[in-house]
Amino acid sequence: MKYKEVRDDRQMRALTGLTISQFEYLVSEFTIDYKGQQEQSYQEGLAAGKRQRRPGGGAKGKLPEMADKLFFTLVYFKTYPTFDVLGTQFGMGRSKANENLHKLAPILGQTLSRLGVMPHREFASVEEMKAAFRDIDRVLIDVTERLYRRSQDDETQRDHYSGKKSITPSKTP
Repeated sequence: MKYKEVRDDRQMRALTGLTISQFEYLVSEFTIDYKGQQEQSYQEGLAAGKRQRRPGGGAKGKLPEMADKLFFTLVYFKTYPTFDVLGTQFGMGRSKANENLHKLAPILGQTLSRLGVMPHREFASVEEMKAAFRDIDRVLIDVTERLYRRSQDDETQRDHYSGKKSITPSKTP
C-alpha cells in the first residue's frame, strides 16, 4: 500500500484520520524533522567514526517517499494492526515493519509537538494536571484491557487479582 494509491478523502480519513490536504501539509512538516533527524544521526556517526556512507546512500527501503513513511506511521496509529498485518499491507516483513515504526513514530511525535497539536501526556504533579484541565468539567480516560494469565503460585496470584469473579485483566497499580 502506498500513499499514491489512496483514491479520495474518504479513504484517506478511514486509513489515517486526516484529509488529503491535511496529510500533504503534515508531510512537509514531517520532512523537516525527518531530515533533521537524519543529519543529527549522520553527524553523531561521523564523530564516533562509524559512518560508511552519506545520508541517502545504501539500499532503498519499501517506503522510499516521505509521504509513504508518514502514511505508514499514521495507518498504524489509526488502525493498530499487528506487525504481521502491517508488514503485509506495506510489502515488508513484520520485523522491518516494527523497525520502521519505531524509527518513524518518535519523529512524528516531534513534528506534532512542534506544531502544537500533540496532547500533553505526562504531568509532574497533581497541581500541573489541575492547571491543564482548569476549564474542563469531565475527563475520560480510555484504556485497553488485556487478558493476563494468572500465576499458579498463590502469593503471586493475589498480587494480580482484581477482585472480579470472571476472566479479568491484571489490575493496574
